[in-house]
Amino acid sequence: MIIETIFIFIFGLIVGSFLNCVIWRIGKKQSFLKGRSYCPSCKHTLYWNDLIPLFSFVFLKGKCRYCQKKISFQYPLVELVVGALFVFIYNYFQVSLLTTGLGFNFYQALFYCAIASVFTIIFIYDLKHYLIPDEFTFCGLILIIIWLLFNYFQGIFSGNDLLQYFYSALGSCAFFFCLWFFSQGRAMGFGDVKLAFILGLLLGWPNIIVGLFISFLFGAIIGLILVAGKKRKLKSAVPFGPFLVIGCFLAIFYGSNFINWYLSLSFGG
Repeated sequence: MIIETIFIFIFGLIVGSFLNCVIWRIGKKQSFLKGRSYCPSCKHTLYWNDLIPLFSFVFLKGKCRYCQKKISFQYPLVELVVGALFVFIYNYFQVSLLTTGLGFNFYQALFYCAIASVFTIIFIYDLKHYLIPDEFTFCGLILIIIWLLFNYFQGIFSGNDLLQYFYSALGSCAFFFCLWFFSQGRAMGFGDVKLAFILGLLLGWPNIIVGLFISFLFGAIIGLILVAGKKRKLKSAVPFGPFLVIGCFLAIFYGSNFINWYLSLSFGG
């Protein structure tokens, strides 16, 4: 089990390194499917020993081997977070190829690792550029549709279940569309409207309520901290995509716990 966990973590580091490449290349309007990696500062081609996830950053002391310019902490941080997420998902679904094989839990873990990868890109890209590119949203949408259909054909979801997820998506999308429309884009970007649709499709009812509540709660807290620290003004734009991603992940894994806790408070039991 320990060996499998280490393997999953290393695999997550590799995926995180690839996601960093995707984020950088898309931001520069370049293809991430071809071309050698290079230093953003001196443009020197990077070789295999410059690209070992996490370890190259530590070995090079956070600097480019060729120009000595500092490497952004985004790179090791994303690698670490993705590695940790993969291990968390692996353990959450109690997957072990040695004991459970390719059972349903394996496919659950595989799906949520894929979604975690897409949402990591959305989180970082929106944080850096205040924009959620459609290709990332569309990729998430396709993954979720495939997963819902897989559950349907496996007999886990009924037709009514699929409709419930679809209505959840429409409801969350409509709510964000109203925020975007009536604020004329000041309160919310249209990318958030599209992201809300796929979150509703992923979480379903009532977990989408939990996800949105956590998103707005985190957004309000961070916003107040930034204003208090004079990092932002009250009217300054703050990307909301990262908060939606955080709320979504917490709702996926802890939504039921939150709902049960709330009901116990409301009804005394």
